[in-house]
Order: sequence, then C-alpha cells, then structure tokens
Amino acid sequence: MTDQTTGHTAQDTVRRAEDAQRSATPQSPEADPDDNRRQVLYWRLLARLFDPEEQPTLESASLAVVEDIGLPSALLDPGASVDSIVQRHPELAAEFDGLMAPEPDSADGARDRAAEVRRAALVSKTLLNVFATGSGTVTAGQLARWQSDAGWLERALGCKPGDLRGGRAGAGGTGAGGAGTGAVTGGGGQGVSPTGTGGRGTTPDLSRLIPAIGPELGSIEADLVKRMHLREVLADPKLASQLTPSMSLIEQLLRDKDNLSGVALANAKALIRRFVDEVAEVLRTQVEKATTGTLDRSVPPKRVFRNLDLDRTIWKNLTNWDPEEERLYVDRLYYRQTARKTTPQRLIVVVDQSGSMVDSMVNCTILASIFAGLPKVDVHLIAYDTQALDLTPWVHDPFETLLRTQLGGGTDGTVAMALAQPKIAEPRNTVVVWISDFYEWRSEPLFESMAAIHRSGAKFIPVGSVTSSGRGSVNPWFRERFKDLGAPVLSGHIKKLVHELKSFLA
Repeated sequence: MTDQTTGHTAQDTVRRAEDAQRSATPQSPEADPDDNRRQVLYWRLLARLFDPEEQPTLESASLAVVEDIGLPSALLDPGASVDSIVQRHPELAAEFDGLMAPEPDSADGARDRAAEVRRAALVSKTLLNVFATGSGTVTAGQLARWQSDAGWLERALGCKPGDLRGGRAGAGGTGAGGAGTGAVTGGGGQGVSPTGTGGRGTTPDLSRLIPAIGPELGSIEADLVKRMHLREVLADPKLASQLTPSMSLIEQLLRDKDNLSGVALANAKALIRRFVDEVAEVLRTQVEKATTGTLDRSVPPKRVFRNLDLDRTIWKNLTNWDPEEERLYVDRLYYRQTARKTTPQRLIVVVDQSGSMVDSMVNCTILASIFAGLPKVDVHLIAYDTQALDLTPWVHDPFETLLRTQLGGGTDGTVAMALAQPKIAEPRNTVVVWISDFYEWRSEPLFESMAAIHRSGAKFIPVGSVTSSGRGSVNPWFRERFKDLGAPVLSGHIKKLVHELKSFLA
C-alpha cells in the first residue's frame, strides 16, 4: 500500500514514526512530555490507517501513554466498539460528544496540553473504528458495530448520529447542510485545533470538511453492505435482527428484493418498513414546522382549550378585578384564530429512479405521502429511468411505493414528461417538482417541455437531489438553462424543498 500524499510506503511512514518517537524523549530539555505523548498516539493512528500490521513499538508506547493518563486500555483494542467502552466507562460519553469540535481559547491563552493528549487518544479510537474497516466478509454484527461507531464520529463532530450519512433524512433537521454543521464551524474564532495537534491560531473552518465526510461515510457503509452476504443474513432471523436500517442497506435491499423469498423477503420488508417509518417521522415534523398560509380571519376560531388565548383573556377582563377578594372575574374568553387560507392544489412529483438517485427516491416517496395526507392537496408521483411508472395509486403508502420501484438503468425524462403533462389541468394551481441529476439522453426536447410548463403558469421546481446532506451532482447544461428560465435548481437539502412546497401549497 502506498501513501499517496507523501509518496512513501506505509512501512516507511511507520519507521519515521518510530524514529520520531525515540528521538522525542522526555530527557530532551526542550521536549514537553505531553507533546511527546500526543505525537506517539497520532503516529500510531497514521500507522494503523496506512498499514494493518501492528507496530510493536508504537503499540507499547501508546499503551503506556493511555494508562499513564488514566484512560482504559480498551481504547487501543481494534475489536472494541466505542459503545462497549462507554458502557464500561460511562463517564467518557460526555468526552466523546463534541470531541472534534473547535474549542475557544482559555482566558489566559494557554494550551491545556494534558487535555490534548487525552483528546488524541479518544480521537484516534473514533477515527480508526470508522475508517480502518479492513477487508473480507463482513458480518451483521460488524456492520451494526460500524454504524454505531460512525454515529459516535458524527457526535464527535457536533452532529447527531445519522446526520452526515444521510441515513435518516437529516434526523432532527441538521445534517451536513443544516444546523449540525453550524454547531461546529467555529466561525473563524481562535482556539486549539479540534484534534489537539495545532497551536493557537485560527480555529479550522469545518463547514467544508463536514459535508465532505458525509458521502465518504456513506461510501464506506455501502462497501460494508456489499461485503456482507446479505441474503444469508436475511434468511437467519437472529442475524437479521442485528441489522440497523440505513440508506445504504435499504438501497441494497431494494435492488435485491426480486431475488429474495420466504423468511429473507419478510425480514427485508420489515427493515424497509422500519426505515420508512423512521424517516417519515422526521419529515412529518419538518412539514409541520414549515411556514403555512396566512390566517383566515373570516373563519371564527374554534372554542377549544388548546386555542385559548390566556394573555388576551386576562388583559380584556382586568376591569373585573376585585381587589378585596383578590379575584379576577372573567366575562368573556378569547381564542386564537388558527384557520388558514387554502385553495385546492395539485402536486406532481417526478423523481429519477436511476442508480445515482436512490437516496432521493426514498426521501421523495415518503415526502409525497406526507403531503398527500394534507387537506386539499392532490398528490401525483411518477418514477422513471428509461421507462416511467405512475405510482399515484400507492402514494399514501411509501412502503408499498418503494417495493414497486426498479432502481437502476439509464435516464430518459421524456417518458416521465409524457405522463406528467396530462396531469396539469389548472396550471396556476399546480406545482411540478422534478428531482434528478439531469444527465439525460434527450436533453433538448426534455428542457423545452419543462420550459413550456413554466411558461404555462405552473410552478416548476427542479431539484438536484433530495438528501439529508444536500450534496448532489447536476448536469451543468441544465443548471444554466434553468437559471436563465427563472427557475434555478433548488439546493438538494430536503428542508428547503419542504419550505418551498409549503409556501406554494399554503
């Protein structure tokens, strides 16, 4: 294996690490013992990442460091998950949270070198468990352990588990493009490097790093799923129960569903339904929180307790205050108006189901079902690759919808357009959401049809992807033409799409 950054082999890197460790001894009057300890831990991290073979010198030196600072030796055990360590040492849970987020300067500007050593040990454990995945067959237990460790890495970066991997549509609405990123960017302040390796200076800007980590974690997870004998695992209920549904796993299940039967198919469906329910819960919350239409004051408020305007009721009845009895007599109750102006709207969702868009397919299917449950909203769902499929009859049940999809194949949006155009009966009350990377076989005729929809008065929203990370590649040819048309491609973060749809449908 070659270290592409330096051009040296991993063995050379390890030898340099050992030489540096031997030369930077505490006997040197200029060497700080904590700096030496931190270097040993990070050299071991590099050696483990570049070469799976154990380096005895670094291992023994790291063990001495860990024991000297009062941390459990299990931190150096490649087979120990972060979960298992935290279960045995619950006091460490708080240290893993926000572990790699930037820290502000201390009041006197001094570095806490002892804390940096401790952080180096915890950071090394987190990174190795996630990025040193080895090779060969992966068991269901190993995949579950990796998913748990990836969750701890996300927590260390200041996010919620699942945010960066796109596993649950930005659980809690953070994700790489949401609040989770903002929690750890530091805004250019001053402080110690998040890994404890740097001196004082500008805090690293993680706003670019964190979104880049998400797709990498997704790729690692997808590779682990491929290395797992999934059909055999699904056929064993005990092994299948160890699986945690994620976007990578669901993609594999959807691709392989036609080759499953009996117990394996039943377990696959259970995992898909569980994942759908988890994502739906998150998306439903985002839809409920999004802005809606203006209040309709022509509709009297419902006289129920949840609408009671207590502050206004007290204010309007203050003239009835009896100072002798110290009581307020209420003549009239006041209620908040909650009815909003709505008109019947038609929502047409067209989603590319080719191999590169599986994340969007899952999220949009669930999102369409949620909007289909809103009053006065008529939702239609079309999926396509080189053929188009009208999934409207099952739009209320995303689980059944996903089971009818066929992921993969090429991309020909004109076949989907042939199904979508006849559904536009009243353009002014219609919104068409088209989700794709727009790498099309017949670009010119498809764009002309899209432009015609836009000119007809219908709301046309092109979306590059609908993922929790908001990352997606869009054909530059289409991007420029959508911009010139006055309908720029919407950023792929699902919260933005929810906001756009709620604003139009309100």
